[in-house]
Amino acid sequence: MKNEWTNFVTGTVGISIKGKGIERFLNQCIRQNIHLLNIKRVNHESVSAEMLLKDLSKVRVLIRDADCKLYFRRRQGLPFVMKRMIKNGGFVLGLVAFLTILTLLSNMVWRVEITGAQPHTEHAIMKELEGMGVKQGRLQFLLDSPEMIQYKLTNNMSNITWVGVEVKGTSYHFQVVEKNEPKAQDQLSPQHIVAGKKATITNMFIEKGQPLVKVNEVVERGQPLVSGLIGKEGNQKVIAAKGKVFGETWYKSEVVIPLKTKFQVVTGNSYVKHYFHIGHLGLPIWGFKNEEYKTKKIESVKKPIYFLKWKLPIAYETITVREQEEIERNYSVVEAVQQGIKDGREQVMLKLDEDGKIKGEKVLHQREDNGKVKLSILYQVIENIAITQPIIQGD
Repeated sequence: MKNEWTNFVTGTVGISIKGKGIERFLNQCIRQNIHLLNIKRVNHESVSAEMLLKDLSKVRVLIRDADCKLYFRRRQGLPFVMKRMIKNGGFVLGLVAFLTILTLLSNMVWRVEITGAQPHTEHAIMKELEGMGVKQGRLQFLLDSPEMIQYKLTNNMSNITWVGVEVKGTSYHFQVVEKNEPKAQDQLSPQHIVAGKKATITNMFIEKGQPLVKVNEVVERGQPLVSGLIGKEGNQKVIAAKGKVFGETWYKSEVVIPLKTKFQVVTGNSYVKHYFHIGHLGLPIWGFKNEEYKTKKIESVKKPIYFLKWKLPIAYETITVREQEEIERNYSVVEAVQQGIKDGREQVMLKLDEDGKIKGEKVLHQREDNGKVKLSILYQVIENIAITQPIIQGD
């Protein structure tokens, strides 16, 4: 198999040898290291064979001294194919241009479809996609990956909760889930409002119901705050109590801050390489710069190329190499305490709803151990402590 491929690349010529000196000619070829293949005797004065194109000049010298004649039957191999292609250059160039254009068209964006979004949201998404280059006529392998497009859309648009990106051939399909404000319930079941935790009441906004506590009063968890029973005794009406009761509560947070921290940061120096892949073979086509970074971060995006609906064994890849360096951050004990208080506040804010806020903090305990500052911090918080409790018939 290897010889067949080699012979195809170098080219072979089919020959016929006629005359009385055939054996002498064949022996001369062997002495001159001329390879003759598939030698067959046609009759007592004729032999057919194949020879390599590169040995043609040697054979022509030998045939002059031999008592026989040489006839060419056929020509095979890459050199002859190339010669025919050059001879029919117009047709070949037209075919190559046609296949190239068809391949490019197969890898363009021809349709962008958005489902699940209101018209105004769909228009805003289309504008955002155009800013990222996702529009009709753009080559797909020059665009971001579907995962990156999804990430950018979710971060750049505040009115969508989730977006799914799917590429089908030359079409981009986007499935959108919008952020919908919960609709207010027209009718609520009869209910009381009770305390969700122990707190000191700081403020109240009661829309419906009978308040049972006052500002600055300390309440326990489960204690009734607003009653769903209104009116005089004996003539009471059951309603759904509604409102917010803010109370002062306390949160304890444990924080550990290392005095010395090492981490990698990007310096801003980078270069990009472009590759054209055929199977497992990668051919560089642009960006031959090769900086020797001590530490680096490599980001690779590989885009397959399609011909119509079929995925070809070729791809376009961009490799971004970013320089990194190791940074050591040193905190003094005072700075570590300040950072610890900040980190603790962030932890507490994650536990609060949108109405909650931190009023103050107090470091209960502080100690330094093995290059770390360990803090125990108490945060004074103002939050809505109201939770509902259904009114059971007979209460």
